Amino acid sequence: MTTTVVTNIGSLVTNDPALGEGPLGLIKDAAVVFDSTGTGTGKITWVGPATHAPAADTAYDARGRAAIPGFVDSHSHLVFAGDRTQEFNARMSGKPYTAGGIRTTVAATRAASDADLDANVRRYVSEALRQGTTTIETKSGYGLTPHDEARALRIAAAHTPETTYLGAHIVAPEYADDPAAYVELVTGPMLEACAPYARWVDVFCERGAFDGDQAREILTAGQKRGLIPRVHANQLGHGPGVQLAVELGAASADHCTHLTQADVDALAGSGTVATLLPGAEFSTKAEYPDARRLLDAGATVALSTDCNPGSSFTTSVPFCIAVAVRDMGMTPDEAVHAATLGGAKALRRADVGRISPGARADLALLDAPSHVHLAYRPGVPLVSAVWRGGVPELV
Repeated sequence: MTTTVVTNIGSLVTNDPALGEGPLGLIKDAAVVFDSTGTGTGKITWVGPATHAPAADTAYDARGRAAIPGFVDSHSHLVFAGDRTQEFNARMSGKPYTAGGIRTTVAATRAASDADLDANVRRYVSEALRQGTTTIETKSGYGLTPHDEARALRIAAAHTPETTYLGAHIVAPEYADDPAAYVELVTGPMLEACAPYARWVDVFCERGAFDGDQAREILTAGQKRGLIPRVHANQLGHGPGVQLAVELGAASADHCTHLTQADVDALAGSGTVATLLPGAEFSTKAEYPDARRLLDAGATVALSTDCNPGSSFTTSVPFCIAVAVRDMGMTPDEAVHAATLGGAKALRRADVGRISPGARADLALLDAPSHVHLAYRPGVPLVSAVWRGGVPELV
């Protein structure tokens, strides 16, 4: 095991108020020391002023640049094949978004080989890493048969431990006339095939997908198999998704675009994280969620990409930060916090999303003097170095 010190950090976001200023725990002229095992399990051992940094085996000079925790993207759909460019083009020409386009990706994904699906996941995880994402969740949901859902999760599990069973993405095309039978499949043989490869269970609780009663049945079946719920909730309109997520103790309610005051109060009074996904609204020309309303109420907010081929084909957390600041009422500090520690809370992870002793050594260095530049300079590739678990992935 070796140790590394990253020194001369102009501005360091720790997300630990005990270490620095404000909710972000900001430290000026900082240094970080971490172990590096070479296996991605390195831990942070020291954080503080650069002038007080202990000696280490190797040193990296940040040259006054800002550093932040690696982004935690707690919502993505990376196991898919095919392309929906024509759908996007039509939507940008005035056609409204509905959940039905998912069927196009289902057909392509079922026809793809394991090798092709694995290559796609590897590509998008690598793409996200280059933009500072060191922890990523991803879901099944484009197979919709026991075999195809299980293989999607098996492939995903080779790239991340944060895998989510989403057999309840939409009703499979062959069950269009008998959704009750599909729910039986999702809660029975499909769940049994998928549970060994998943940590989470999710459902698209929305018109055109699954109603509240169906969603409850699916999520509780998953809980009985040891999976933790998360819910696609209140994206396309008002509905029961948020209340159901809180009722079942879900880790997160994701989208949260259309909320009643009762929904906001429920989230604020619970441990369920409101995960906001502005890439979806950007790509569908829809109304953005009101982050300010949630934050002012005291809800915990996460910010993630929702990377998927139909409604949010981006792996860029910095892009989502810029949109959240411009259009969702978040300050730059709040957006960075939501994209790091907020995402960690949505995944119930205490080891990521922060730069403090004992955390996994996930660190992104920005070619900028402050984290505020992530919103201030939208579209600019500011991430210049990344360590994940103490391993230099982009240095």
